[in-house]
Amino acid sequence: MATHRKPKQRTLTGSTARTALTFALAGAASTTAFDGVGHAEPALTPAQVKAKVDQLYHDAEVATEKYNGVKEKADRSGEALDELRDEAARRTERLNTTRDALGSLATAQYRTGAVDPAVQLALTSDPDEYLERAAIADRAGDRQAAAVTGVRQQLGEIAQLKAEADDRLAELTAQQKDLRRHRSKIQDKIGAAENLLSRLTAEQRAQYARQDGHGASPAAASRADRTDRTDRTDGISGSDRTGGRTGPAQTAPNSRAGQAVSFAYGAIGKPYVWGATGPSAFDCSGLTQAAWRAAGVSLPRTTYTQINAGRRVSRSELAPGDLVFFYSGISHVGLYIGDGRMIHAPRPGAPVRVAPIDEMPFTGATRPA
Repeated sequence: MATHRKPKQRTLTGSTARTALTFALAGAASTTAFDGVGHAEPALTPAQVKAKVDQLYHDAEVATEKYNGVKEKADRSGEALDELRDEAARRTERLNTTRDALGSLATAQYRTGAVDPAVQLALTSDPDEYLERAAIADRAGDRQAAAVTGVRQQLGEIAQLKAEADDRLAELTAQQKDLRRHRSKIQDKIGAAENLLSRLTAEQRAQYARQDGHGASPAAASRADRTDRTDRTDGISGSDRTGGRTGPAQTAPNSRAGQAVSFAYGAIGKPYVWGATGPSAFDCSGLTQAAWRAAGVSLPRTTYTQINAGRRVSRSELAPGDLVFFYSGISHVGLYIGDGRMIHAPRPGAPVRVAPIDEMPFTGATRPA
């Protein structure tokens, strides 16, 4: 009988072992690189971090304005749905009242309907009274027929209201889904920006916090920082905050514009919070909306709708109170205050402040009515 022996395993030694180990490590590194994990991200310079963070905050603001637009529509859909439901409830109550009245009349007719009208006339002691009652009964019958017709009409109207409410509910549900999607995108972008900023030193983060982001050049950011600090101390006169003057050379064109500018000055230092319209925090379009609301003018909620609210003006025509817009997608807005400056809510981490309008790509301007 043949003996089956287990083959003897050979042990790698010396240069052979080192060669095998080298190939194994190279293969593992290649696999990791292709899988996209375990691959250390190259170190970024502070300037590269700033550029990436600026882009992330800009993307977050684009998503914020889309969120604001969808939320405005969702709010309107919710209000319309509530109105439809309230109206359906009111009409249902009126329908039930009509039904109850018809039921009472039907019951009375059933109780007296077994006696033929000719017999009732023969048995009555007062024929004139009977004929009068018969005429009244005929009129009541006409009213009953009209009431039945009215019930049918009410049923149709209530069914229509419920169908409209169902459509509004479906619309609202879709809008709420869009809101969740935009909210998630905003939070992801801001989270990524904060993670990048954590790579900087405390001094570098403080320097970035003094800038407005949005891809501002270092020179523009420096000017914004100096302007902000000046306006926070002795650079704002008393009349600046109360409606007329907004700088040594320019005056608000009317009292409403002055009130809007005054409100914006009062908001300086309040935090940026996406989706916020005040009074304790703002995003960019929330600030301009709140400022003009304080002046008695209702503006739409988003940057891309505010640009169409009022008369378009050129850059050379700018006056205090005008809305100034930036980027090709019209994703940022500020309130012009004169002398090439605006008050705006820049981004997360940067509170409402004064800034030069030339630090971002200018798109257009509007003068609210």
